[in-house]
Amino acid sequence: MNNNLKSLRKIKNVSQNDLANALSVSRQTINSIENGKFDPSLTLAIKLTKYFNVSIDEIFKYED
Repeated sequence: MNNNLKSLRKIKNVSQNDLANALSVSRQTINSIENGKFDPSLTLAIKLTKYFNVSIDEIFKYED
């Protein structure tokens, strides 16, 4: 699954570590999501939408 997490994070000027702390996950989790190595749980995806105040499809792009 592709995502815009890195660009959203940069727009908001937030480090991976700061985002991870805000969402109670590790920095490695954020890094893995950004690099497409890990798809977040639904709970984490919803936390990301609330953090960035965007819809889920503005962060994640599902491609078959």
